[in-house]
Amino acid sequence: MDFPEYFPIWDQLNQEQQNRLLGSLITRRVAKGTLLQGESSGCAGLFLVRSGQLRAYILSEGGREITLYRLFDRDLCLFSASCVLRSIQFDVSIEAEKDTELWVIPAEVYKSILEESAAAANYTNEWMASRFSDVMWLMEQILWKSLDRRLAGFLLEEASLEGTQELKITHETIAHHLGSHREVMTRMLRYFQNEGLVRLARGRITILDESRLRDLADS
Repeated sequence: MDFPEYFPIWDQLNQEQQNRLLGSLITRRVAKGTLLQGESSGCAGLFLVRSGQLRAYILSEGGREITLYRLFDRDLCLFSASCVLRSIQFDVSIEAEKDTELWVIPAEVYKSILEESAAAANYTNEWMASRFSDVMWLMEQILWKSLDRRLAGFLLEEASLEGTQELKITHETIAHHLGSHREVMTRMLRYFQNEGLVRLARGRITILDESRLRDLADS
C-alpha cells in the first residue's frame, strides 16, 4: 500500500495539498537500533510508519532513558517535528526497535498544510492529545506504581507484541524502557526467577507463569 492509504485525512485534502505532500515525501528504510532523532537533531520532520516499530524516549541529565511510547504501522510521530508545534518544549529521541520502513514529511511542508486545512489541524490536535494522554499515563505509572508491577506489565506487553513467551531482550534494554538502572532490573528479574515467574538466560527471558505476572501487574 502507498502513502495515501496510510494517511487518514488524505481524502480531506485538496489536489494541490496532496501533490505537495507526495512531492516532498522521503522514504526511509532503517535497521533495528538506528537513531532517527537525537536530543539535538532539531526538526527532523514527521514520521509515518509503514512497517516496523519505533521507540520515542527522553534522556535525563544523567543519561538514563525512559520510553514515552512506541510507534507501529500507520502511527504518526509528531514530536519529531517539534518546530511545527510551538507548545513542545522538550527534546524527544526516536530509535528503531525493529527494521522499519517509514515516510518522512518535511516539517515546513506539513506546517504549510496545517495553516490551510482545518481537517489537518483537527487531526494533528487529536493525535497530539492522544500522545499526551500516553505520557500522562506513563507519569502515573512512575509516580504511583511499584517497579515490580511495572516490570511485570512490561514483560507481558513484550510477550504480546512479539507473540512469544521467550523474549530476546537484555536487562539494560528493559532498564532503558522503565527509566531505571540495569543492576536494579537484574535484581528484580532474579527475584522473579526465584519466584518461578520467569527463567533467565543470556539475552533471553522466558515467561513461565503469565497468570501470576498478570496478577502482579494488576495488583
